[in-house]
Amino acid sequence: MEQYYYSTSKNLLFPGSLFSDYNDVGMWPDDAKPVSDEIYQEFGSTPAPAGKIMVTGDDGLPAWGDQPAPTQDELIANAESKKSSLLAAAAAAIAPLQDAVDLDIATDEETALQTAWKKYRVLLNRVDTSVAPDIEWPETPE
Repeated sequence: MEQYYYSTSKNLLFPGSLFSDYNDVGMWPDDAKPVSDEIYQEFGSTPAPAGKIMVTGDDGLPAWGDQPAPTQDELIANAESKKSSLLAAAAAAIAPLQDAVDLDIATDEETALQTAWKKYRVLLNRVDTSVAPDIEWPETPE
């Protein structure tokens, strides 16, 4: 059975079988101490519970701690990413509808849908991501 080690300074678990590899490049932590297989199974081979991250407990071993709230910069970055994704989806929806209009073969339903998607795209462009997470996203056309 593999022996694992925990480093409080790095907050990481290390497999003992790779000691030589880590040590040869000066990356084996000085504070690495052996941990039980149960600790490895809980913290090294399964996902963290929802809203939790691995931290160093009072006993110097891994523990589950609360995931910190995202910073304002992270919230803004997430909102920018969402906005970009929604704009790309809107552009993809508009393109074939625009083709039908340009070729003068659009049905009334396609023309109405194109207008709805274009309005949606304009409203998306007006979204101010700097106020994240308090953003009112426009509704996607149906």
